[in-house]
Amino acid sequence: MIISVASGKGGTGKTTVSTNLAASLDRELRLLDCDVEEPNVHLFIKPEHQHSSVQTTFVPVIDASRCTGCGECAALCEFNALAVIGKKVLVFPELCHSCLGCQMICPEAAISDGKRELGTIETGTWRHILFSYGRLRVGEAMSPPLISRVQALIQPQELVIVDAPPGTSCPAIAAMKHSDFVLLVTEPTPFGLHDLKLTVEAVRQLGKPCGLVINRADIGNHDVYRYAERESLPILMEIPFQRSIAELYSKGRLLVEESEEWRRSYAQLFDKISAICAAEEVTP
Repeated sequence: MIISVASGKGGTGKTTVSTNLAASLDRELRLLDCDVEEPNVHLFIKPEHQHSSVQTTFVPVIDASRCTGCGECAALCEFNALAVIGKKVLVFPELCHSCLGCQMICPEAAISDGKRELGTIETGTWRHILFSYGRLRVGEAMSPPLISRVQALIQPQELVIVDAPPGTSCPAIAAMKHSDFVLLVTEPTPFGLHDLKLTVEAVRQLGKPCGLVINRADIGNHDVYRYAERESLPILMEIPFQRSIAELYSKGRLLVEESEEWRRSYAQLFDKISAICAAEEVTP
């Protein structure tokens, strides 16, 4: 089972939920931080035996001695990563989406494999958790390719928890698209509700079951609760607005490590998710 923890905006408590959920379970699992632009799960799950690998992706290299400047590669590329000036082909690596279409279509076989660095993947272990996270190269514009590399680490039959990027743009969709369940973290404020609606629409477009965790549940108003009732969104957990919780977070410590009550609450959250996924499997 793959559970993605997502949110419509940053700062709702997504990382708090994903790390504590993973730490609360007494079984082996894989935890992935797919927020590759700003990974921070490693500040709470401090992995040992850490290994780093540089990730690259294809960019075309033009062999000028073979290229005739026919322009077929540039005509095919929808992202304008190639341009023909006279008989010379210019390559803009930052725009390349690594589809290899230019290489396949070239009638002169004048395009060979080049590389562009995407970033790194860091992998390590912490107790029962196999933990990996991506770190996007500074200056790299596209994060979905690196997110896909992080998700490629998933093995069949594994329990996986994914800390997804915030929002509803391509990085968030890339992190959620292989999930069996999306756990949406929100807060009972106008901003929280606005972004929750956008995320729910995106998750439904993906056809994924979802449920809510309401963080800082005793602030704001009741509009989020009314929305959840109207849309039949199950509220699976509420986290109160407490100074003690904020202090633990600021020190990089986990709630479930400090409180047996919270450990039981997060374990129950997992049981609720499992029950929903089981029900989805038998629903026509």
